[in-house]
Amino acid sequence: MQLTSRKLPYNLSLRATSLTECHAALAMDQVTFRSDTVLSDVHLLLPNACHLMKRLNSVGQPVFTSKFRILWDCDGKDSRGESPVRESTDESNVPRDEDGDLDVVRRPRCTSSNRDAVCPIILNQSAATLTDEEEESEEEDDAHDIIEIEHTMATPLEDVGKQIWRGAFLLADFILAQASMFKGATVLELGAGTGLTSIVIAMVAKMVYCTDVGDDLLSMCQRNVTLNKQHFEPEVSEIRVRQLDWMADDFCTDADLEFCWTDAEIADLHDKTTFVIAADVCYDDDLTDALFRTLYRLASNMQHPSTTYISIEKRLNFTLSHMDVSCEAYDHFRHCLDQLHQMTDGKMNFTVEPVKSSFPQFFQYERVEQLELWKVTAERL
Repeated sequence: MQLTSRKLPYNLSLRATSLTECHAALAMDQVTFRSDTVLSDVHLLLPNACHLMKRLNSVGQPVFTSKFRILWDCDGKDSRGESPVRESTDESNVPRDEDGDLDVVRRPRCTSSNRDAVCPIILNQSAATLTDEEEESEEEDDAHDIIEIEHTMATPLEDVGKQIWRGAFLLADFILAQASMFKGATVLELGAGTGLTSIVIAMVAKMVYCTDVGDDLLSMCQRNVTLNKQHFEPEVSEIRVRQLDWMADDFCTDADLEFCWTDAEIADLHDKTTFVIAADVCYDDDLTDALFRTLYRLASNMQHPSTTYISIEKRLNFTLSHMDVSCEAYDHFRHCLDQLHQMTDGKMNFTVEPVKSSFPQFFQYERVEQLELWKVTAERL
């Protein structure tokens, strides 16, 4: 997800209600409220136990780790035949007192005044690199059913790309449902954010260029790729994390920068790419305009016809300018789609169509009706 250096307006179509910002030094249930902070619905719906604070990133933000199990069949079972979703409580077995209230077992009080010593752990800012101990711990998990993602929570609006959003899961569901279509392909992801969808599509694609902007975000993305390397064989598929700024006119080829492009990679991208993906990246009109300019520029340089899949969530917000509920970011996105479809420059032909969300759900999240997936095909005339 592309980030901007300027402060974004509060009504930019992120579903936010002055949500919480979590302090590194406090427990997860001790929060402070800020008007410029947003929290993804994905994080809201997951239990606190699923989030483990690991470190502070280079800008001092708490970094959490969440694990998402892939539901490999339509019955919600994984490859071992087990259900990763928490079982619902059987009401008939819930202990109740004589009045019908829940009978809660209390922890016995300690009669001694002696208490165990508690030593706080001080988190330091660290680079996004894995230690040998962390790499070994990953091998102990049921690796092929779990995607582990590092992310931040409750970020300012300009850092929303460091969170995980439902649009990424919708696009990941589609990729897994249509795995044969992406098999052996070269894929470009725009505004990859944490890299979730790049990791998913790398399970079947041959080469994935995972792109975004910002060294801190790209470092987090690279770390997530390393955390999930068990999902793709190096000799079969590969993910390369690279910087791609939609506001710039060309690729970053400065060899002194960590996530720069080589001439060979740019040539490979133009010669072999057949799919472009983008998950929930249209939340600011300027960025949306830049996205479609980038799509046109890339498609016009590709040697093969390309297909782009864009997921978006239609977010409703009350705006002072309208004094009503509106979807300004979504409306602008649809306007850009219409412009692309109607373009008659004599060089490119674009076809735009919605994709029905009737494919299976492979991840535990709320697939609301506001989630949409769009298909854009591009070919030279």
